[in-house]
Parts: sequence; C-alpha cells; structure tokens
Amino acid sequence: MTTTLDKPAAKPRKAKKSEPSVLFDAPGPRARVRNNIIAVVGTLILLAIAYVIFARLQKEDQFDGKLWDPYLEAETWTEYVFPGLVGTLYAAALGSVLAVLFGVIFGLGRLSDHRWVRIPSGAVVEFFRAIPLLILMFFVFSGPPTIATAFNREFIEITPFMAVVIGLTLYNGSVLAEVFRAGIQSIPKGQSEAAYAIGLRKNGVMRLILVPQATTAMMPAIISQLVVLLKDSALGSIIAYEELLNKGFYQMKANFGNAVPALVITAAIFILINMALGYLATWLERRSRRSRKSAAKTMGTGVGAPPAPGMSVTGQTTGEAGGVGAGGLS
Repeated sequence: MTTTLDKPAAKPRKAKKSEPSVLFDAPGPRARVRNNIIAVVGTLILLAIAYVIFARLQKEDQFDGKLWDPYLEAETWTEYVFPGLVGTLYAAALGSVLAVLFGVIFGLGRLSDHRWVRIPSGAVVEFFRAIPLLILMFFVFSGPPTIATAFNREFIEITPFMAVVIGLTLYNGSVLAEVFRAGIQSIPKGQSEAAYAIGLRKNGVMRLILVPQATTAMMPAIISQLVVLLKDSALGSIIAYEELLNKGFYQMKANFGNAVPALVITAAIFILINMALGYLATWLERRSRRSRKSAAKTMGTGVGAPPAPGMSVTGQTTGEAGGVGAGGLS
C-alpha cells in the first residue's frame, strides 16, 4: 500500500513594488486617477481638433484626387520640385562645408592658450549662437545695402542664396564650434601629456593625437547638426530664395491650389533626405568602430607584444620533450 504526500500549495508571488524615484514622488491612487482623466480628456481634445481641421480641408476639397493630377505631369517635377530640391541641396552642401570650417577654426580658437585668440573666438561663437537664424538671414540680405545707402555708398548686391548660405554658416558653424571644443576636451589628458613627453608641440598634439580621436567621437553630433542645417535652409523661402519649400509648396499651392498634396510631397522629400543623412551617420560610426578594432589588433602584434605560444623571448623554440635549441647544436 503506497501513500502519497500532498505537496504544500505554492504561495502566490507578491508583485514587486516599483522603486521610488529620486526625482519626484510616486503618484498615489487619487493622483493616478487624475492623471488618467487628464490623459483621456487631452486625447479627446486632440481628436476634436484633428476632426475640425479634417472637416475644414474636406470642405475646401483639399482631399480631392484631382489635386494630385499635377504630380502626374513631368512639367510639375521639372519646373517646381526638382529645381527647388537642387536649390535646397546646393545651399545645404555649401553651408555645411563652410559651417564645418567655421566650427573647426573657432573651436580650436576657443582652446588656444593665448587670450587674444581665445576671448575673441568665444565672443564670436556666443554672439552668433544667440541670434536666431532667420534674423541673421534678414540682416545679411538687407542690412549691408541699407547701411551703405545711409552713407551714400554703393555695396555689392546680396542675393537670397548668399544670405541663406552666410546665415547657415554663421549660426550652425557656431554650434559646431562648441561641438568640436567639447569633443577635444573629452579626450583623456593623459594622451596629450604623453605626446608632450615625447617632444611634440601643441600643434602636433592637436593634429596627430586629439583631433583624429575627437572627430570619431563627434561624428554623430556633427551629422545631427548638418541635418538641422538642411532643414533650416527652408527659412530661405521667406527672403524669396527658390528652394524646396518655396518651389514645391508655395508656388505649387499658388498655381494649382493643392495645399495638402504639395505639403505631403515636400515633407516626404525632406524626410527621405534626413533619413539618408541618418544612415550615413550610422555607417560612419560603424566604420570608425571597425577601424579602431583593427588598429587595436594590429598594435597587439607589434614590438613589445607578448611572444607567440611555443616561442621564448629570444625567438627559440621551447619544446618540453626532446626539444633542441640553438645551443644544443654547438
């Protein structure tokens, strides 16, 4: 006769209590109910606003399929979309190159040991960072001619393209200067001290040691700022620069009355360009990681590396049984 022992019933697991946050107090029952009510009411308000906008656009026949017909014609792309895209890319490309040069020069200037270089560089960077980009474009476009006219002088004509590029360079270059400065300062001081110890001057330390490493660390931030620069080029439409927003949206809406399709196409093109830049940043970061790993492996096989298995420090074989060294042949 066999007897079976009943196993004790497993105790129900207690739910883990969430750890209290050091930033704010955990909401109690009433606070959670209040937060849920606010979330529901806010969602309903947003849905109501979206419905009002949709109904208004529907009343204006902005969702009519006929408004998309202009995009089926080649002239729409050759006269509006592609010229605007070329204008955007041209201004963004030239502005990016000049902004990077501006950032490198003034970023290194802020790290100078000479006060007569460091203080003016910091003043220039902080000045242009504090001014909105649109105001910079307006000032470059209309400021010098107005000042020259007040003094009865002639001044070169400032085109909208020049105003856009100069504004993008000054503003984004100032931001990149801070990025470069922070990236160089993030390198451990021991590396620069070791470089000084072997006789390198500051120019060599900056050029050979600090800048190459800082560039790798700064690459995501640089690409992100260049994406911002590309989007900021759309502000040029306010001073009549014919870029993508001006040609692809404003002029399309004025000629065909299709605000929603023009806005969708223009936004889609900007999104695709920014996604391409994002993929470029990811590719550069992965490539830099692979190069660092390969460099580390190469350094491990150079002078001063540990000897290979089976070899002594003098290069002789270290066999355990019956091994014949170089001295055994003498």
